[in-house]
Amino acid sequence: MIVRTLKDCENSERRVVSENWESTRMLLKDDNMGFSFHITTIYANTETHIHYKNHLESVYCMSGNGEIETLADGKVYPIEAGTLYILDQHDEHLLRGGSEDMKMACVFNPPLSGKEVHDKDGVYPLD
Repeated sequence: MIVRTLKDCENSERRVVSENWESTRMLLKDDNMGFSFHITTIYANTETHIHYKNHLESVYCMSGNGEIETLADGKVYPIEAGTLYILDQHDEHLLRGGSEDMKMACVFNPPLSGKEVHDKDGVYPLD
């Protein structure tokens, strides 16, 4: 059994901070579960280009607000507490923080190793 607290993970190397977001990676590839689990904060009034060519992601908004725009068709979807979005087609998108930070629970398959940040194309490398 694996037991971790968010507080403990936030105070460790599992917390990765970027200009537009921070992510606490609570479950990673080396935990051998076949997926990774993260608590991510998208900062208010930011825009992040993301294109997970190598990963599928499911995201549940626990608090805050923002929006996601899929670049293939220009559709914009509002995000607020209780919204789930699933990037099941490796959807290239813009993730925008709204008037307040968004706190998100995220699951990645395949799992992340822990230190990933988006490259110039919004991609996480495949480990």
